[in-house]
Amino acid sequence: MATPSHNTQLVKKINVELVKNILRTSGIGTKASIAGLTRLSVATCGTILNELVQTGEILELGWEESSGGRPARKYQFNANYSLMICMIVRSEGGIQSISYALANLNGEILEQTDKVHDQITLDTLTDWLDQIIEVHPNVQAVGIGIPGVVQQDRIGICDVPALADQPLGILLKERYEEVEIIIENDMNLTVYGLYQRLFPDEESQFAVLTFPKDHFPGAGFMVNGRLLNGNSFFSGEVSYLPYGIPREKQLQLLQNDGDPGKLAVHALVSIISIINPATIVITGDNISPGMLEELRSGCREIIPPEHMPELIIQNDTRQEYMAGLITTTMESLTYRFQLVERK
Repeated sequence: MATPSHNTQLVKKINVELVKNILRTSGIGTKASIAGLTRLSVATCGTILNELVQTGEILELGWEESSGGRPARKYQFNANYSLMICMIVRSEGGIQSISYALANLNGEILEQTDKVHDQITLDTLTDWLDQIIEVHPNVQAVGIGIPGVVQQDRIGICDVPALADQPLGILLKERYEEVEIIIENDMNLTVYGLYQRLFPDEESQFAVLTFPKDHFPGAGFMVNGRLLNGNSFFSGEVSYLPYGIPREKQLQLLQNDGDPGKLAVHALVSIISIINPATIVITGDNISPGMLEELRSGCREIIPPEHMPELIIQNDTRQEYMAGLITTTMESLTYRFQLVERK
């Protein structure tokens, strides 16, 4: 059982995060306005704000215009106090590359670049990180998107052979002890980024189905506002569905001279009947926008019309992928539950 002193420290950390998150979302606030939004006492908010001003995490601005009473000091969240490194590892058409973005605590991208590598290894990633952290020592978190299975900081099957079966997250946490490390599957990050764009203010059942060139299809799901990973993080491996053909022959059907539509309809019907999503986004180079009506018709032959989701084809999801990675990395720096002091 946690000791009282430990509980007190935990509550304080959570309340500090409450104050920072309120200022992050509202922009500028006073002690009274922050107290009203967090449901903390004005005195507690004042103590927290004073500490955060001392560390530089919160900026102290001028006085609020007064209508007769005592003017209140204004405060602003310092988004550049700490930075995040977000790296996307890709393997497309036999070409391996890394997309890099440096973002602040508001998720705003400060610098961004892409680079092709002959081979991406653990050393490739640490060389990049070492160089960036040397220039930006206030990096507080690193998020890396991987084209493969990620389970508890370990990479399993991966489209980048040198990273397969590597405990990447564990190794990076040992190397960068003061930095939060996030390693996540590319599909989940893309799903999260698309979900944020399509459903910014509501929870909905949502799926993404992808048919990348020269790779097996995959899928990702949001259920009740949460990513669905499955018991062993195998969720979304739709290439193992019983299509009636050997798994290896799927790639032949997915080539330009094959028939990806038949496989896509089979996967879509399976997803619709199990997850019952409101929307499915279909991505990947093996699916073209002109196939949308074919996919709809194929699904409608089996799925009752009242259960048909909206189908969207979007081939380029790089922006949503990076957005999902930035948000996931940013969320790793905050407490996900709240304990507040009652007035």
